[in-house]
Amino acid sequence: MALAWGTASELSAQDVGTASSGAVLQGLDKVTARISTFEAPFDVPVRFGSLVIQARACHKAPPTEPPESTAFIEIDETFETALPRDLFTGWMFASSPAVSALEHPVYDVWVVDCMKASNSASDSSG
Repeated sequence: MALAWGTASELSAQDVGTASSGAVLQGLDKVTARISTFEAPFDVPVRFGSLVIQARACHKAPPTEPPESTAFIEIDETFETALPRDLFTGWMFASSPAVSALEHPVYDVWVVDCMKASNSASDSSG
């Protein structure tokens, strides 16, 4: 199983490494009924409430195909007094959020789109 995951991650990183730099996500806080849109750059932990979210890969279908964005996401929950616990690891699909969803009593998180890679990041070395 680790081999399959490693292969999928390597292919995704190579496939979209030049096209995107992370995922655009939305989160729902079910207690306050607020929806937040936030960006999750690859391999950078992003907080949403007590959740820590890391995007590992993101793929957006070309314009000639039906619109679809998919992202490989890892979500942990952190508490001040305990170790973080894994809540979700896997692919999320923008067009079908219920297919592979985070199951949490307070928060919902789903993929909206992939972030476009910034040219300025590669130009500013030094």
